[in-house]
Amino acid sequence: MSSSSPAPGSAPSGRPLIAGTASASAPLSLCAREPHVPADRLVAEMVPPPRFDSVRFSTYIPDPNQPSQSEAVRVLADFATGLGGAPAATGRRGFFGLGRSRAPKPPAGPRGVYLDGGYGVGKTHLLASLWHATPAEPERKAFGTFVELTNLVGALGFQQTVQTLSGHRLLCIDEFELDDPGDTVLVSSLLARLVEAGVALAATSNTLPGKLGEGRFAAADFLREIQGLSAHFRALRIDGEDYRHRGLPEAPAPYSDEQVTRAAQAAEGASLDDFPALLDHLARVHPSRYGALTDGVAAVCLTGVRPVPDQSTALRLVVLADRLYDREVPVLASGLPFDRLFSEEMLKGGYRKKYFRAISRLTALARDAARLVDTP
Repeated sequence: MSSSSPAPGSAPSGRPLIAGTASASAPLSLCAREPHVPADRLVAEMVPPPRFDSVRFSTYIPDPNQPSQSEAVRVLADFATGLGGAPAATGRRGFFGLGRSRAPKPPAGPRGVYLDGGYGVGKTHLLASLWHATPAEPERKAFGTFVELTNLVGALGFQQTVQTLSGHRLLCIDEFELDDPGDTVLVSSLLARLVEAGVALAATSNTLPGKLGEGRFAAADFLREIQGLSAHFRALRIDGEDYRHRGLPEAPAPYSDEQVTRAAQAAEGASLDDFPALLDHLARVHPSRYGALTDGVAAVCLTGVRPVPDQSTALRLVVLADRLYDREVPVLASGLPFDRLFSEEMLKGGYRKKYFRAISRLTALARDAARLVDTP
């Protein structure tokens, strides 16, 4: 993380606090917030999250028992060095195609790298390190999750997104998961256009490109799109165990409602919400705004944690967990432990990788929140 302190009146990430921030004696409420995020903020924030401000290849510590980790560092460092040539062509069209620059021929072979591995092996650390190591101005490198990329298309429109990203040297996509055939076609088309414009690609996922969609959708056209996407990437397998749990104690058991409420009242910038009410509120806020929902929040305190009632709710919670983890916001809770949020059916279904990732990340944040409770 950066050692610089945020400006007064700013969130930990340096963004302005949204209206309605309360004092330490009156906890914030996420349920009271309905942030509106302009499209230009979506573009400007396509950088590694605050958690990965200071990561570099040199700060990634490979497991000596997992040679694939050292190999990934070597390959990615070479990839970054190779991106130091001429700027990517924009490939933009003028009115009715007039004045269009001649687009370069697509490069032979893969134009990107794809990091495949389980939870907590450091894929995002490596992806952010690639972003930092690529010799280009920050505004010519983009970094975002798959969901954030699809949200950007929704905000700007497909053609404007192509134009906005075509001048970039590198596009990094974290947690590349295709849960919907429509998103598959959308992102496949977008990446094809960007590769044609000379943009390099890098992505992380828990599934190899040729296996995306397996166990979710079986439509022939969906599988064809998957195969088309895989051709853009050189796949790098990264083996290892979840570093968040290497030699670390188990996540603390949930606290009482009284302990959580007291901690929220004592901690400056903490929020306090009833878990079921928060789940209801998430249904009224677009997932692209979940980052803004947590602006200025130093800790999230939740009472009455219980299993999520359905898959739509569960997927929204996954997005919130990702945004909280990106921002290193501790989560203190009462009720059930986080490993009981999702039903057995959910954990065996097509979105199981997302749910296990959410459990892993919320567990790490719950461990961070233990310091907020003054236990006897």
